[in-house]
Amino acid sequence: MGRAWAKNILSTSHRVELVGWVDVIDGKARQAISELDIDVATNIRDFVSLTEALTVTKPDFVIDVSIPEAHEEVTVTALGYGVAVLGEKPMSVSLASAHRMLAAAAEAQKLYMVSQSRRYDSGLVAFKQAIESLGGVAILTADFFIGAHFGGFRDEMPDVLLKDMAIHTFDAARYLVGAKPLTVYCDSFRVPWSWYSGDESALATFEFENGIRFSYRGSWAAEGHQTEWEACWRAICPRGTVTWDGMGKVIVDKIVGDSGFIRETVKSDWTIDDLPFVGIAGSLNDFLDALEQGTEPMGLCTDNIWSLAMVLYAVESSRLGQKVEIAI
Repeated sequence: MGRAWAKNILSTSHRVELVGWVDVIDGKARQAISELDIDVATNIRDFVSLTEALTVTKPDFVIDVSIPEAHEEVTVTALGYGVAVLGEKPMSVSLASAHRMLAAAAEAQKLYMVSQSRRYDSGLVAFKQAIESLGGVAILTADFFIGAHFGGFRDEMPDVLLKDMAIHTFDAARYLVGAKPLTVYCDSFRVPWSWYSGDESALATFEFENGIRFSYRGSWAAEGHQTEWEACWRAICPRGTVTWDGMGKVIVDKIVGDSGFIRETVKSDWTIDDLPFVGIAGSLNDFLDALEQGTEPMGLCTDNIWSLAMVLYAVESSRLGQKVEIAI
């Protein structure tokens, strides 16, 4: 992911310059730099210490692509030097840690944004617009089924689906609903044939403000007929239903009749122009606009903490075997 972020920075050279790269393993940053465009990358300094990099390069902002367990240290350190931070998801590994990061941003009076790159997807934006055209959503569902053979740390990670992947879908649900989550009941588990040591499957129901319900079904041990990584969605609205398979067209099935046992509906596609910046490029552009223009980006830390809370309380609900309230 560090390489992916660096490529996006280099492709946005009219707005931002990459001046330093930090990796705690000596030589790793230099190795990554060597894989980039050599004409551009030769002036990039590599470091094993973040504090040294901050002191030497005096950057305007830091992109934190470290492991989640290191997010607090990286973010608080950078903010302590008066440097804004664009961090990878999840914000941190606990709400207590996340609150310390928010406090550091408030004290430094610097921007801290968490990149939720899947919000910058034309399909998701179109899906949200279509939902709004039918009067908003009362029931939202998302299915995520992929047989993912990663190998490595994920195979040993507790609650691997919820902690490593579900935050994308949960954050997308918050974006679509436009309300705060209130409660969650979650059942996470392992299927008998699982190659993971932790729970790779989960069923969860969230209640949001205004009585909105969001249902999530997911598994990383589902072989065959897989969904897209963006999940497969259905929104039940007062004037019809909207579906999106996570990759193709958004389909609106709108009520046009006012009589009969089953009301007559008409299906149509809901399309928008492609977004100019997609994925992490969208996150970077949103962050730069916020720095330069003072706008509020998606993923602002004070808002994104709710996506982290959805994950952590889903895990707690599964452990307790009961519905729990979500609070930050």
